[in-house]
Amino acid sequence: MSSNFKVSYKEDTAIFQNLWVKTWMAILALLMFVSPFFLNRYQLSILNEMGIAVIGALGLNLLIGFTGQLSLGHGAFAAIGAYSSALLTGKLGIPFIISLPFSGLIAALLGLIIGIPSLRLKGLYLALGTLAFAFVIEYILFHWDLTQGDLGMAVKRISVGSFQIKSQRQYFYVIVSFAVLFVLCTKNLVRSKIGRSFIAIRDRDIAAEAMGISLAKYKVMAFGLSAFYAGVAGCLMAHYNRWIVPGSFDISLSIAYIAMIIIGGLGTVLGSVMGAILITGIPHGIVYIVDLIKGTYPALSGFIVDFKLGIFGLIIVGTLLIEPQGLFGIYRRVKIYWKTWPFKY
Repeated sequence: MSSNFKVSYKEDTAIFQNLWVKTWMAILALLMFVSPFFLNRYQLSILNEMGIAVIGALGLNLLIGFTGQLSLGHGAFAAIGAYSSALLTGKLGIPFIISLPFSGLIAALLGLIIGIPSLRLKGLYLALGTLAFAFVIEYILFHWDLTQGDLGMAVKRISVGSFQIKSQRQYFYVIVSFAVLFVLCTKNLVRSKIGRSFIAIRDRDIAAEAMGISLAKYKVMAFGLSAFYAGVAGCLMAHYNRWIVPGSFDISLSIAYIAMIIIGGLGTVLGSVMGAILITGIPHGIVYIVDLIKGTYPALSGFIVDFKLGIFGLIIVGTLLIEPQGLFGIYRRVKIYWKTWPFKY
């Protein structure tokens, strides 16, 4: 059967829909396996940060891009996951393999609670509600004795039994494995009944309710799932950095996640991955350029350092001006061009 036509629900929901996609996925998996042997520690640390960002961006895109619920509290859910795992592993001695899903579930539980106001609030009002929640979480983390306030908390290494994850290469395999798992789960989720319900609510909630979709159930579920992703990302972030402070999870982290899904492409799984990679990589790219030219052009390198945030913003605005649908829109245009080349439609 041609990959362009589907005659069953199973074919329509398949993640790898043809041999071409399966081949590219196999090549990508091979590259991810061998790449740590050719990269230095700094380069691997960048990839590890990108992997964690991918998980968080996927969760926020489920909420904003697929369900249409605006949130400014994603960083707070990441903080809940990070501190939950730090307390579970450090204070209670619970193994990482257990603390990771529990951290996500604790964040998801609070996400379900926060999702209840979404039944009455929309747009900016909902965003302000989630922002207020983020400020409350930040206040608690700064003033609760268990979290040690702005002094921060030390976090144990990732360990399985007596084996500890120590090198950047080992962290790479752990983080990328979780990132790939969440990408595949999200890809499957958005093709399922739940994902289609999310999209129906985003497009027109009144019509979705008329079709029998429970707005209360799926809106709250979207908040819970999004918070779970953020909690897992926060947990991995805590154990990777091995030190957490409340300031690492302030409103700027939530804005960074929003930038990832907007510049990557709202309502797309691949866009979340692209956006997370770009937004995480831009600061490192700027540092690399400064180090490269500071000996030859010291004035220019100083300007770049001083105007770093401005350059960061210009890159984002420029990308969106070229393609309002973000990086995924550019990818789709290139893909269509090569599929129809040399003909134009």
